[in-house]
Amino acid sequence: MTPGPREIPYRLRWDAGGHRPGAHRSRQGDAGLAFRGHRRLVDGGDPRRLDIHASLRDPLGQWWVRTLAERRAVTVVLLADLSASMDDDTPPPRVQALAALADSLAWSAQRLGDAFGCLGADRALHRLGPWPPTRQRGCGPVLAQALQAHRRQGAQAAGIDGLLAAVAELPRQRCLVFLASDFHWPAATLGAVMDALAPHDVVPVVLWQRRDFELPARDGLAWLQDAEGHGAHLVWVRPALRLRHADRLAQARQALTERLRAWQRQPVFQIDGFDPDAFAVHFQA
Repeated sequence: MTPGPREIPYRLRWDAGGHRPGAHRSRQGDAGLAFRGHRRLVDGGDPRRLDIHASLRDPLGQWWVRTLAERRAVTVVLLADLSASMDDDTPPPRVQALAALADSLAWSAQRLGDAFGCLGADRALHRLGPWPPTRQRGCGPVLAQALQAHRRQGAQAAGIDGLLAAVAELPRQRCLVFLASDFHWPAATLGAVMDALAPHDVVPVVLWQRRDFELPARDGLAWLQDAEGHGAHLVWVRPALRLRHADRLAQARQALTERLRAWQRQPVFQIDGFDPDAFAVHFQA
């Protein structure tokens, strides 16, 4: 029996806008549960929410009522890197983690009443999932299958120029964006994408595999992929190099975290597969 999607317990650090009821706090409406402020009764305040204490403190003797903010829905978007560096069939394939992430995000958004959409990109923009964002149920499994089928077709497109086109298609209103990639990008590319996403709340999801940071088992000449996306280098694998690269994965994590700190973003690392518990730690921090 195939296990169902696991919940990603995301939450916002900002007040949701829009007018559709949902699960996130906002500063709109008057019929909610969260205290937002006071309004004069003569300005249309609800007399059922009369605040006696606030009214008694008013030196002008005016009547004041409480206003209670309503909860609103938001739009959740998955931006998926489909470039050649993500195309790896060696178990566990990165696309498997990406598909599981997409399925869980769609399911989690639907449970909270949020709209969900997905755009993929390599050199071009790919609409493999629901777009524009929708509240339609059941789109998660369809999207997961489309992502895996796209990889099986062997689209070896180098580059991620399509990501900037995907960002341009995002709604104007602030969204919660999950940017899923291996982030083996040049510094200029990372800067361009993160700057373009500045109006939105971005969660960088880093899909890595431990073997990408391990040295070959045997000493000698070998091609090694740079952990920061600067291409492959021919090196002589020897004991001294093994000693320096003993914590290569930890060094790469720290380097990427430092780079993303310039945009005040904290990445969520998914090492060797999809781990929803890492998102719980991220959003509770």
